[in-house]
Amino acid sequence: MQEITSSNQRIWFAPELLAEDPQQCFDPAFWQQQDLVIGSAQGRGTTWFVKGKRIEMALRHYRRGGLFGKLVKDAYWFTGWEKTRSAEEFQLLDKLACGGVRVPRPVAARATKQGLTYRADLLVEKVPDAKDLVALLERVALQEENWRSIGAMVRKMHDLQVCHTDLNSHNILLDGQQQVWLIDFDKCYEKEGESWKEDNLSRLHRSFVKEQGKRGIKFESQCWQWLLSGYQAD
Repeated sequence: MQEITSSNQRIWFAPELLAEDPQQCFDPAFWQQQDLVIGSAQGRGTTWFVKGKRIEMALRHYRRGGLFGKLVKDAYWFTGWEKTRSAEEFQLLDKLACGGVRVPRPVAARATKQGLTYRADLLVEKVPDAKDLVALLERVALQEENWRSIGAMVRKMHDLQVCHTDLNSHNILLDGQQQVWLIDFDKCYEKEGESWKEDNLSRLHRSFVKEQGKRGIKFESQCWQWLLSGYQAD
């Protein structure tokens, strides 16, 4: 990882993944002007999918949610560069990727300070040919090996003592080779101990049950047992 510093800004980037100018790559217009925007997705804001010289990437500007987000859309209280949302997510993704968890590799992160607050952006690897579990399970039932692979990947994350605070069925992807990916690590963190891991799994189970009732996804109790078997395997 390399770092570019100025009085009011920090940029962290992986030079082996990013061939473009790190100081321009967070501006969607930079990619649009070169006709390198290959898609977008709507959430709290727009996530832009762009084609870099080395890999395809996803560009996201951090935005607040909830009622407070209607008043302050994208500003966060500044308590130090390493504690900014973008720096923390970059470091966490790097730890997970190096530890064998299949997550989007972090490409670049930026935090820009203004007064007592900051704004942030993140550029990560775009997972190729992937769909979230809910979209898949609306159409087809997954095989036992898929469920076991999901459990094994969650276990890898937990073995690194990373708590995914929003572990749900939308934040797990399967790519074209049936490989499992975990995404959306904003506000996630490292946590000591073991007791929280069961709560994390319970949250995931509730999300499957919720989507079963809401969208009729193909999820049965046996599916969860397969997932747990994958999680518990040595």
